[in-house]
Amino acid sequence: MSSGAADLRQRKKQNCTESDKMAPEERNKENSKLGRSPKYLLIQRFAKLFFGCLAAVTSGMMYAVYLSTYHERKFWFSSRQELEREITFQGDSAIYYSFYKELLKAPSFERGVYELTHNNKTISLKTINAVQQMTLYPELIASVLYQASGSEEVIEPVYFYIGIVFGLQGIYVTALFVTSWVMSGTWLAGMLTVAWFIINRTDTTRIDYSIPSRENWALPYFACQVAALTGYLKKNLNCSAEKFCYLLVSASTYTFMMMWEYSHYLLFVQAVSLFLLDSFALAQTEKVHEVYKIYLFSLFLGYLLQFENSALLVSPLLSLVAALMLSKCLQMNMKKDTFMSRLLKIMYIYLVLTITVTLNFLLKMFVPHKENEHLLKFIEVKLGLNTTKNFTMNWLLCQESLQAPSQDFFLRLTQSSLLPFYILVLIICLFSVTQVVFRRICGEPLKETVKLEDGRIGERPEIVYHVIHTMLLGCLAMCLEGMKYLWTPYVCMLAAFGVCSPELWMTLFKWLRLKAVHPILLALILSMAVPTIIGFSLWKEFFPRIMTELSELQEFYDPDTVELMTWIKRQAPVAAVFAGSPQLMGVIKLCTGWMVSSLPLYNDDDLLKRNENIYQIYSKRSAEDIYKILTSYKANFLVIEDSICNEVGPVRGCRVKDLLDIANGHVVCEEGDSYAYSKYGRFCHEIKMNYSPYVNYFTRVYWNRSYFVYRINTVISFQS
Repeated sequence: MSSGAADLRQRKKQNCTESDKMAPEERNKENSKLGRSPKYLLIQRFAKLFFGCLAAVTSGMMYAVYLSTYHERKFWFSSRQELEREITFQGDSAIYYSFYKELLKAPSFERGVYELTHNNKTISLKTINAVQQMTLYPELIASVLYQASGSEEVIEPVYFYIGIVFGLQGIYVTALFVTSWVMSGTWLAGMLTVAWFIINRTDTTRIDYSIPSRENWALPYFACQVAALTGYLKKNLNCSAEKFCYLLVSASTYTFMMMWEYSHYLLFVQAVSLFLLDSFALAQTEKVHEVYKIYLFSLFLGYLLQFENSALLVSPLLSLVAALMLSKCLQMNMKKDTFMSRLLKIMYIYLVLTITVTLNFLLKMFVPHKENEHLLKFIEVKLGLNTTKNFTMNWLLCQESLQAPSQDFFLRLTQSSLLPFYILVLIICLFSVTQVVFRRICGEPLKETVKLEDGRIGERPEIVYHVIHTMLLGCLAMCLEGMKYLWTPYVCMLAAFGVCSPELWMTLFKWLRLKAVHPILLALILSMAVPTIIGFSLWKEFFPRIMTELSELQEFYDPDTVELMTWIKRQAPVAAVFAGSPQLMGVIKLCTGWMVSSLPLYNDDDLLKRNENIYQIYSKRSAEDIYKILTSYKANFLVIEDSICNEVGPVRGCRVKDLLDIANGHVVCEEGDSYAYSKYGRFCHEIKMNYSPYVNYFTRVYWNRSYFVYRINTVISFQS
């Protein structure tokens, strides 16, 4: 095995040296034919690189400014008080920002980290490692930067925090720009990518709804990784560029894994794409296996620095990469041109899948883990393999992001011309890849250098990778609407690359066998004309809308929530524990700092059970049952939201009270119709009537149009 590894390294070094030597020679020959001097070529390449980089950086900066301006217009942030600003963070976003505030309030950074890793001031009767459980590394970095840069006297913490997120979104757009530029060879493709990304912002990012969400911190690093991987997979890359791309892939992969708890699932999809690319012998095997090593290193380092996160050990990514490395070792140790070696080549894909499933099964047997088990249960129910009355599972199934995408989604992509061009580019690339695979099966080797006149875009490994990757992400997006935020940005990138690439048009003309017009000339013309026409049409139709969006002053004001938070801060005891819906508890924790009984987190079985139990305040159960549930979590105050109690949802059966009735067995079916029945009235309605036994257990202390707050009595009076 050591001799095989040495041969591999020697071959890689030799290829790298040869490519470095061949590139200048080929360029000199081409320049001599065209009558160009090397100095002219150097100036031309420098100008192209300079203006391309300038356009990429400018696009990212403009997008970040655009997001900041839109956010200001939407929430009037500069004219709000601190409490009103914090209310704009809803659900899990409120929790992330609240921990950022706590870090800044701590006497030292070390003390702040210790309090987060041993946190017993957030959830009653529970000590949690908030850094591990909520992946708070972005907040740790933001707090360090804020204090180390001396920004306390210059900018408020909230502006610094959202400014970092908007800056990362600018990097996200820049990375997509660079990816399409590297693939097509023209930064015109990058400009078109950015235009499509911004126009389809509703379907490319969730930044409008949830600024602190983990994906908004993580996906920019993944986009940088994809850009670097695209360059790394290119043929005839010189050693310096290859090393730079390799280092960037390594750094961005690890950072991405640290920023988002579900990152290893997305990297698993990427690893499957690379596995298929390598299986069809469409890329250099050595490069692909170097990326596998990066995955292993990132998983190992992530496991250590994420407090021995067992979810990484049982992740499908680790099992797949281990299976691929093991299969590679078997191939290297086996003599070539033997019956077993040929059989192994034929059975390679089956062998890898078998080892992957077996390894994952064994790891889950021997490695204690609880993380993300609910995801497997959800997938079973989503695919129709199981049914359940469980409140949490049914509540997740009812979430819009976990439904199949609506027709409006496809209509929006079609109106911006993105979907039609993506389908066109995908079909051409797929047919070309199929031709290349067929040639490989027939024993025809790949060309070292694919020229424009060859019309073989399917022989470029970076193109094949992106085709496979977007197809896999597209399959996920067709099942879950929330996955569109991973798929649509790369749809923008691939479609923009295709229409701006002369190679793609040349591939099409090769099939059509054009004779009337020179195909190379026509391909070059179309690669400039088509994106220009698309750009002008997008400018004419969508630019006025974007400017109107930025000029309109929207109003986001929630006086009832402001009044509730103000009352809690002034009237509630410091040691009080509040109970209510998890989304509201997140806002209460952020705005007041008071302890709560539940949080909007879905990666912990205990918290999921808590959420389900406390949601019983909207079910048809007795006052005594609710009292026992709340006191078991040491809650002192109960907050009932009128919007949940009197919810009139668009889909019957997906309201919180409907799901609770199903879980509690309070749904009766007669003659094809179903209705809720229980000997007790709905608690959230009955408690407002102020009669026994409800007044014996609960005392109303505050109310407004949206919220009713009750003190949970410690001494129960049974007076009528």
